[in-house]
Amino acid sequence: MQALLEQVLAIAYEADDAIAAVYARGFSVELKDDNSPVTEADQAAHDVIMRGLKKLSLQLPILSEEDADGFVGINSEGRYWLVDPLDGTKEFIKRNDEFTVNIALIENGKPILGVVTAPVLNVAYIAAEGVGAFKVDASGHRYPLHVAGRPPSSACWRVMGSRSHFSPDLAAWLERLGKYEMQPMGSSLKLCLIAEGKADVYPRLGPTCLWDTGAAHAVLLQAGGRVETLDGQPLCYANPSAKLNPDFVAWGS
Repeated sequence: MQALLEQVLAIAYEADDAIAAVYARGFSVELKDDNSPVTEADQAAHDVIMRGLKKLSLQLPILSEEDADGFVGINSEGRYWLVDPLDGTKEFIKRNDEFTVNIALIENGKPILGVVTAPVLNVAYIAAEGVGAFKVDASGHRYPLHVAGRPPSSACWRVMGSRSHFSPDLAAWLERLGKYEMQPMGSSLKLCLIAEGKADVYPRLGPTCLWDTGAAHAVLLQAGGRVETLDGQPLCYANPSAKLNPDFVAWGS
């Protein structure tokens, strides 16, 4: 699994380069059928990742946000690649640097390998079963990731929140949580910061897609955290035809 993780990280870094090139020179924005934005960087990263994954010795079906209709289904062993070539397109357009490349390996509904890279921030979060979870800095140094655990009763919960979504349901959930401080963040970086021990919880009471969470979910799992639906069940990726996640909470404890 270590060798596969390194190969996937190399693919993600190549996608980073493709995104950074577009980011540096300017770009146009179009709208998909669902009115979500897309740029040429999304497609450039998708092309790089598809080429890279198809060259691996492990040949699996690929579900990518930029070609969801081309997904042929889970293989006979319950495995597939789950890809968001550019997670946080809104952040990319705003130029706040909080966007990522996400590549996950799913097996029987569980993310068992994940790579999250942030092209402008020059950081990566990587994990695989049997390997652990690590943060990789711009120099290539690797630091083991561990969640912080439940905060003391006297402390504030450090809550990750979306820059783009807030709702009355979320406000009510936070009220039940107790004393908290909110840290807004774009893309899958929210789960990665929990894995790093820099935050405690991320409630997402609103629509997300499987590819938004799969890679960072793998990182958080290997760092000792969990991602659960509101009824306490692990967030599952066994039905990719649905594409949408249910509401969930990512915990660092």
